[in-house]
Amino acid sequence: MSSSPTRVPRSWPLSLKASLTALFASLYASMTIVEAALGGPLAYGPVQVRVADALLPLPMIFGMPAAYGLCLGCIAANAFYMLGPLDVLLGSIANLVAGTLSAKLSGGRPFLAATYPVVVVTLIVGSYLPLFYVGVPLWLIYAGVAAGEAVACYGLGLPLLKVLLRAFQGGALSLSLRRRGRSP
Repeated sequence: MSSSPTRVPRSWPLSLKASLTALFASLYASMTIVEAALGGPLAYGPVQVRVADALLPLPMIFGMPAAYGLCLGCIAANAFYMLGPLDVLLGSIANLVAGTLSAKLSGGRPFLAATYPVVVVTLIVGSYLPLFYVGVPLWLIYAGVAAGEAVACYGLGLPLLKVLLRAFQGGALSLSLRRRGRSP
């Protein structure tokens, strides 16, 4: 990772990176579980809008610690749902791949960081959901997952990413880190 103002520097201690991983894991899991508990029928299923998926573009800023956390959070969240081990495994792999692509290949372009999760989650999750929702046409599952991911990543995640980028580029976050002797 580069040490540009919008990335977590490699020089940060392992404890800080582990804390970021734990933060993203707990955010993702709690947001998904609370959404489902509040009656959000779209947190799981063939047509899903997971509000927590708005976090998937954020590894562009926070790097691999965020990608690992989003994977772990998905494991925890999917363990609470009825689809079982396949959903736990493949859903978390989708988050890890999406987060890794956002962290490593977005090149500082927020729209690209939001696009990777839409494509990856649609392809991976959309491919195994037909095993659980027999009779639902494959195209409908892909369309439902893609639409939900677009809402989460473009509608929620992209604005969140842009706000955080502004905060790290001369805002309060970068100033507080500089005062402590660290570069943001």
